[in-house]
Amino acid sequence: MARIASQPTAAPTAAHVETLARILAALDEARRGTHRLVAHLADSQLEQPHSPIMSPLAWDLAHIAAYEDLWLAHRHAGLPLLRPELAELYDAFETPRARRTEVPLLNAPDARRYMEEVRGRAVAALAEVGVGDGTLAELVVRHELQHNETMRQTLALANLLPPEEPTLRPLPGEEGWLTLAAGAFTMGAGPDGFAYDNERPRHLARTGAFQIARRPVTNASWLHFSEGGGYERREWWSDEGWAWKQEYDITHHPAVAAARAATRAGGRADTLDAPVCHVSWFEADAFARAHRARLPTEAEWERAATSDQGLEGVGQVWEWTSSHFHGYPGFVAHPYREYSEVFFGDDYLVLRGGSWATHPRVASLTFRNWDYPLRRQIFAGVRLARDVA
Repeated sequence: MARIASQPTAAPTAAHVETLARILAALDEARRGTHRLVAHLADSQLEQPHSPIMSPLAWDLAHIAAYEDLWLAHRHAGLPLLRPELAELYDAFETPRARRTEVPLLNAPDARRYMEEVRGRAVAALAEVGVGDGTLAELVVRHELQHNETMRQTLALANLLPPEEPTLRPLPGEEGWLTLAAGAFTMGAGPDGFAYDNERPRHLARTGAFQIARRPVTNASWLHFSEGGGYERREWWSDEGWAWKQEYDITHHPAVAAARAATRAGGRADTLDAPVCHVSWFEADAFARAHRARLPTEAEWERAATSDQGLEGVGQVWEWTSSHFHGYPGFVAHPYREYSEVFFGDDYLVLRGGSWATHPRVASLTFRNWDYPLRRQIFAGVRLARDVA
C-alpha cells in the first residue's frame, strides 16, 4: 500500500533524528497517562459498561491501539494491519457506542497486550521510515490524549476517577463583563504546525460589538438559578430543551450539589466558587436567557480569548457556544472525512477552551470540540455573552 506521508530518501539528518525522538517521547508520555488513568481498576471494571452513552473502557484501550496501527504502521509505513479482524470492531463508525456492549470485545489483558504489540511495531516502523512531516504521528499522539478525556468522562459517570486527578479550582478575580467593539480578526489555526482540519483555514471573521463574562458561571450561581425556579420556568427554555428536561426529569447535575456539600464539610478545590460543570447546552441556554444574556458565538469566544482581553478560568471547563459545527470557508478534510466533516450540520454545538481533563497538547485556543445539546457527561460549563446596546 502506498504511504501517505512523505518519507526521507537520504540518510536521516540530525533534524529527523530529533523529530523522531520527540515523537517517540510524546507517544510514550501519552501511553503512560493512559495506563495511569486505569491502573486502579480491576479487569472487570474495564470490561463492563458503565453508561449507555459511553464505551466500556476496554474498548477505548483496544481502539487506541487499532487507530495507532492503522495510521502509523499501516498507512504511514505500509505494513499490513497487525490484527485485521479487529479493524471493524474497533472502528468508531463501524461499531458505534450503542453496539459496543453487544459485540465480543477483547478482554482487558488482551487489550493491553494488543496495545503493547502495536506500539512495538509502530516504534520500529517510525525508526525505519522516519516520521515524514510528523502530521500522522502527531495525530496519533493527540488521538490517545483525547481518548484519555473520554475515558475520564466514563470514570466520572461511574464515580471511579483516580484520587490524584485534578479538581476544579475556585475562580480568581471579580465577576463582570469585558466589552469588545465591533471589528474583524483572523480566526482559526495558521498554516504552520499541527492543527485539525476543522481549525483551518485561517480566515477573516467579524463580530459586532458584544460583552463577554470575565469568568465562567460558578456552582453558586447555578444553585441560585436552580433553587430560584430555573428548571420550572418554561419561558427560559427552548422548545427542544424543555421537551428534553420534561422527558428525563432534569434538574441540576449531582456535581453541583456535591460542591455545596464539600464546602459545608470544610471545603475542597471544587467549591461553590469553582466553575459549574456537566452542564448541557440546553441548560446553558436556559441559564443565559434567565440572566438576559446569551451564549457567545464561536467567533466571539475566539476573538475574546486570543486578544488578551483578560478572560479568566479558560481551560477549567469546556464552554458552550451558540454556534453549530460547520467547516470554515475553504475547509478541506484531512487526513480523513470522519474526523470532522461527517459531523457538520445543525445537530452539534461547538464548545471551546478545554477542561481540566484536556491535555495541554490538545487544548489550543483554536481547538473546536462539539457535542449534542443534551449531553452532560462532558466536562462543560458556560460563559455568558450579551449584545452591546
